[in-house]
Amino acid sequence: MLAFYYDKSFESLLCAVFDAFKLKKMPECLLTTGQVEPLLVSDRHHVEFCDVKYERVRVALINKISKVALRQLMYVWLSELPESDLIVFRYICKVFKSSKSIETDFADQDVLTVHDIAKKVSRERHRVMQFVRFNAINNPLKDVVEPNDREDKIYFSIIAPIYNVLPLVIKFFKERFADQKWAIYDEKREYGYIYNLHGIEPVSLIDKDDLIINSQVNQQYLTKDEALFQTMWQRYCNALTIKERINPKLQRQQMPSRFWHYLPEMKPISN
Repeated sequence: MLAFYYDKSFESLLCAVFDAFKLKKMPECLLTTGQVEPLLVSDRHHVEFCDVKYERVRVALINKISKVALRQLMYVWLSELPESDLIVFRYICKVFKSSKSIETDFADQDVLTVHDIAKKVSRERHRVMQFVRFNAINNPLKDVVEPNDREDKIYFSIIAPIYNVLPLVIKFFKERFADQKWAIYDEKREYGYIYNLHGIEPVSLIDKDDLIINSQVNQQYLTKDEALFQTMWQRYCNALTIKERINPKLQRQQMPSRFWHYLPEMKPISN
């Protein structure tokens, strides 16, 4: 049983594809340093990242399959499911081995799996775009905030999606809120992105671990008007609701309960 060791990056995965064809050997598992090795592993190959190998595989893959298939592969990669990297690896290898397109060959288990996982990730992406709620907060990196200092107000949102879909929604929010500073943070994976009116930058809250308490924005960081607006929104949603037509089952289908924790309209109205 052959095992390929790599650093778990997508770039190195493409280098692993290059090595597999060069060595004329296909691995049964993809591992990283420190990962528990299966008992049946008898041969090992360590993949080293190389720009030349990565570019050759990347360009060849772009020319070989459609944009839809490329997007599906990226969705599977971002799913972070067990052996998702091995599924992507095998799919890419089959693409290069086949003289015709395999994108609709659903008799192939890897093609079918890529299609199914991509559909689930796409659904999660749309849910995040629907249910993100921003809180207006004072800049957590500034020690003193002046009254009505609009330059240091940031719209901050917390998410914890099933799959790693944050990179897939950033472009949507950048286009929709191009004139505002905002940040979206994935507390499950402990990383996020911030838009500063000029571009998107990665952000970490390691030095500001008090900003999020129990999956909620620390009330001390909220701007003066934010709490008022949230209360007004809660009362509006409550007044708009027709109690006789409340359907909890349908509500959970359209709005999964795992998102409720982050939605102001689903919280009790504070006095």
